[in-house]
Amino acid sequence: MNIDTVMQSAPVIPVLVLDGSHDPAELATVLVEAGLPVLEVTLRTPQALDSIRAMAGVPGATVGAGTVLNQRHLDEAQEAGARFIVAPGLTEPLTRATQASGIAYLPGVATAGDIMRGLDLGLTRFKFFPAESSGGLPALRSLAGPFGAVRFCPTGGITEATAPDWLAEPAVSCIGGSWLVKKGMSLDEIGTAARRAATLR
Repeated sequence: MNIDTVMQSAPVIPVLVLDGSHDPAELATVLVEAGLPVLEVTLRTPQALDSIRAMAGVPGATVGAGTVLNQRHLDEAQEAGARFIVAPGLTEPLTRATQASGIAYLPGVATAGDIMRGLDLGLTRFKFFPAESSGGLPALRSLAGPFGAVRFCPTGGITEATAPDWLAEPAVSCIGGSWLVKKGMSLDEIGTAARRAATLR
């Protein structure tokens, strides 16, 4: 699986910070059935790797690991069954490690310098992060201008209300959505939000 396949599978990739509130396999099933097959589980909680293992067994789910910071995280995520890797920033050691592993990789960028370093490493697909606090849509449009071959997955601060504006940008392949699974939401509420998200484009 390459990163374009991941980014083109659905308009929104749920960004999941899992704390044990929901059974991960049941949660993945709800999201996949709602039309969001690509799931990013952030490595921010003790439950993350076990959640990736459980979700990876759900039919139709493409599960990746987010907040990957180094080679150790990469190795742990791959061992758990992650099929793609998302990083909050871009470093050469992690990029080289992901390239050697062959796993789909989406590093974070926020500036023209970040993108240029990524291009030097052979990358053209990036997470624009944190999207809203890095200047929002005006910043993304400014960055997209000189980098015509680059495509983005903006993530961070995007809401259901603002998502359509981001998705209307030609340089945006998909967005990361943290609003889909929040503390206290039931599986029914998550399913409803996910069904709306799946129709945003």
